[in-house]
Amino acid sequence: MNSTDIFLIAMTIIFSVPYLIWRLGRTDYYAPLVVVQIVTGIVLGPGILGAAFPDYYATVFSPPVIQALNGIAWWAVMVFVWIAGIELDLKQVWLQRRECGITAGLALGVPLIFGSLAAAGLLAWRTGFIGEAAAPWQFLLGVGMACAVTALPILLLLMEKLQIMRAPLGQRVLRYASLDDLAIWGVLALILLDWHRVGLQLLFLLLFAPTAWLFRRLMQRIPESDRWYVGLIWLAACGFAADRAGLHFMVGAFLSGAVIDREWFNQGHMDLLRKHVLLVVMPVFFLSTGLRTNWTVGGGAVFIAAAVLLVAAVAGKLAGIHLAGRWLGWPKGDAWIVGWLLQTKALIMIIFVNILLDRHLITGATFTALLLMAVASTMLTVPMVSPRLIRAKLSPSG
Repeated sequence: MNSTDIFLIAMTIIFSVPYLIWRLGRTDYYAPLVVVQIVTGIVLGPGILGAAFPDYYATVFSPPVIQALNGIAWWAVMVFVWIAGIELDLKQVWLQRRECGITAGLALGVPLIFGSLAAAGLLAWRTGFIGEAAAPWQFLLGVGMACAVTALPILLLLMEKLQIMRAPLGQRVLRYASLDDLAIWGVLALILLDWHRVGLQLLFLLLFAPTAWLFRRLMQRIPESDRWYVGLIWLAACGFAADRAGLHFMVGAFLSGAVIDREWFNQGHMDLLRKHVLLVVMPVFFLSTGLRTNWTVGGGAVFIAAAVLLVAAVAGKLAGIHLAGRWLGWPKGDAWIVGWLLQTKALIMIIFVNILLDRHLITGATFTALLLMAVASTMLTVPMVSPRLIRAKLSPSG
């Protein structure tokens, strides 16, 4: 078989296996399709299926096929993050800035501390977790931030499932997550700061501001049908410029979307685009992520590390939100629901740790442990929140 045949076999596996598991296993309550796709990517990776059937793995996921899949995955995730940047609405955050600032700060800061302490424990335990290019502070901050991340796109999907998207509580959670989403990319830029290329990185940021102003003027003058094309050109250009400056193309992708007002596009069309990207190309990203998993420090050690990081992430997020709830005088039970909703980590955290792996700040073992932690925390969200929401609706005050 030639490379095209093998590529199409790989694509058939990518789309059919997770769908059949999701549909026949009826996993939607605790694991939406995107989570199943991530787990399937891990299973199809070198650590599990590759170890069990090395000849099959070497044939189907040969270097030319992986190269083709990576190209699709890069563009898919750039478009996805671009959409996330467009949908970032800071106007409502500003109107509720005291509440949002306190809540988002504690929701991010406390699990960041917990996760950094867990990362320090991993460093003291074994040497196979820190990347070859990482300073200790980059590793601690990177892993800590991975424990603190909330995945806004997955949060939207889960809140739609729970039917609280348009409810006041749902809108509050979106405001907190939006502010944290912005902070994530700022911390990532700090972690990626390269003192050998700092001049180039500062030049990128200095030039980005006036260029973005000109781009915004252009977007306001052209019809919506042209804005989609111009926006994608802008996305590719920003990704290239950021990557050449030594940041990462994903930082450029997020910035390219963050300077775009979502009011410039029909919201229904934007929702459809997000769903179509998730349907058509993001499964390839999930599979390519699974292909990067690594168990070289020992499978048991990876699972122990994942469990430690999961405890740090969950406990840190719940503690931070409970502190915010007591400070702001929230109604009883709100902190539990908000804390668990903000546990959703799949997608944005996976993008985040992919970047850390690309820059050799973490090893494949740490990447695998963080991936398992992200999947587990996301799968816990609906089972932990749903009973509380049902009781709240049945209560006299609900």
